[in-house]
Amino acid sequence: MNDIISILKDNLFRCKLCPLQCGVNRYETTGRCKIGSKVKIMSVVLHFGEEPPISGETGAGTIFFSGCNLRCVYCQNMNFSQKADGVEISTEELAEIFLDLQSHNAKCLNLVTPTPHLPFIIEALSIAKREGFDLPVVYNTSSYESVDILRLIEGVVDVYLADLKYADDETGMALSKVNDYFTVAKKALIEMHKQVGAFRELYGKIKGLIVRHLVLPNNVSQSEKVLEFVFYGLSPSVPVSLMSQYNPLFKAKQNLLISRKLEKEEYEQIVNTAVRMNMNGWIQTDEKKKVTVKPVPSTYKITSLLKSKT
Repeated sequence: MNDIISILKDNLFRCKLCPLQCGVNRYETTGRCKIGSKVKIMSVVLHFGEEPPISGETGAGTIFFSGCNLRCVYCQNMNFSQKADGVEISTEELAEIFLDLQSHNAKCLNLVTPTPHLPFIIEALSIAKREGFDLPVVYNTSSYESVDILRLIEGVVDVYLADLKYADDETGMALSKVNDYFTVAKKALIEMHKQVGAFRELYGKIKGLIVRHLVLPNNVSQSEKVLEFVFYGLSPSVPVSLMSQYNPLFKAKQNLLISRKLEKEEYEQIVNTAVRMNMNGWIQTDEKKKVTVKPVPSTYKITSLLKSKT
């Protein structure tokens, strides 16, 4: 793992951690992701709103990292993703958070938007594992990932919880401001599947790929083609999580195609397509649309850490 850490840290001198390859020296400034040479996080929670095997009975130990390489016009986490609000902490403090989550019986370590922080995450995992950390690692990603970087971290990730937002590059440019989203994401997903296979849970241990898809109004994301890629391009055994909670936030309000909420019939049409294709996975009912988050206990170390740094 030390070799991986060294390569990733060297990468920060001319950053190519993600497909944008902005090439900036992150020891001196920030990249497109708005992250420099330190860990930056927004919150740490026991999350009960992820897919059932990820949250389990005790919650997914979730870290919401600041920064993002996409610029989705409807992003629900705009403040800490695109604006990169949050708190800078050391790698040692990040390792301590990993251990704290384990001590609070988290089902897994759920890393949300981890890519800009990979050098620090891998180093923190190395530190934490020396102290007995052994939770499964969930890489919660937009799928806009560099295949070379994914190959570098092979063996570190147990579960890829990966979005597939759109089925063409043009929509990716219009809504997420990158001109090659689908071209990049499908290659990244193929690599993820190659590494961990389709998601499965055996004897309480979780491993594999889950593909998430947020259904958008007016079939903007070409959801049926997304399902076809998962089924034929990856494997019929890869489970899909179809999400219905779209809200026209921020700049989405100015886009006529996505300026309204998703209608029930639109969502049901995609669900029926998945059923017709005999796909596995999860759907959202009206009762399950809201994400349930349990604040960490008052004794939780990151709580006091955040307070002391704000």
